[in-house]
Amino acid sequence: MESVLQLTDVSKSYAGKTALNHISLSVAPGKIVGLLGSNGSGKSTLMKIAAGLVQPASGSVRVDGKSVGQGTKEITSFMPDQPLTESWMRVEDAIMFYQDFYADFDVAKANEMLAFMKLNKKDRVSALSKGMNERLQLTLTLSRNAKLYLLDEPIGGVDPVARAKILDAIVNYYNEESSLLVSTHLVRDIERIFDEVIFIREGKIVLQDEVENIRLTHGKSVDEMFKEVFGE
Repeated sequence: MESVLQLTDVSKSYAGKTALNHISLSVAPGKIVGLLGSNGSGKSTLMKIAAGLVQPASGSVRVDGKSVGQGTKEITSFMPDQPLTESWMRVEDAIMFYQDFYADFDVAKANEMLAFMKLNKKDRVSALSKGMNERLQLTLTLSRNAKLYLLDEPIGGVDPVARAKILDAIVNYYNEESSLLVSTHLVRDIERIFDEVIFIREGKIVLQDEVENIRLTHGKSVDEMFKEVFGE
């Protein structure tokens, strides 16, 4: 089975500082994979490279067997750690914007997710709380019929109630024929949704394994394993 996302020997530096150091990894279809590491570990850089927003200094990146470029952007749905919506928008404006911009945007799914997230179409984006704004960004991202979904810190800075709702939405609404890569450092709150995890530290992969295998082989939760590997 061909990987949806494949990075081979990828490196990237900014102003002489190494962000990714010869990274190789693959993500299979039908998987929710956690990209786990502390702040500054290289998670966001990896996400942006996979989304085609940043070019690697070396190595190759493929999505659904194609080299990352304009063709792969059409099958990759990226939720960055900063909102893509404008403050003047209402929720319904954000939906229409994505509908106009992305040919694969599923309005019926978006409306279903808005109801699940308890988002009002008439609410202004500028008036939404951090947690409600994250719910909107997730709705927009998952309502595309993509092959690869990339969520960069989707629960960062939101309260426990919002986190639970966001995680439930990820599980309920992602396309099971696709792959979903989620970056976070809040491991305990989110590990329940993962099929597999990748630990990244100082731009290097230090572990990639299935969650069930970590529990069976090491007798630890992902959070316990994370604390052991990262010394937290």
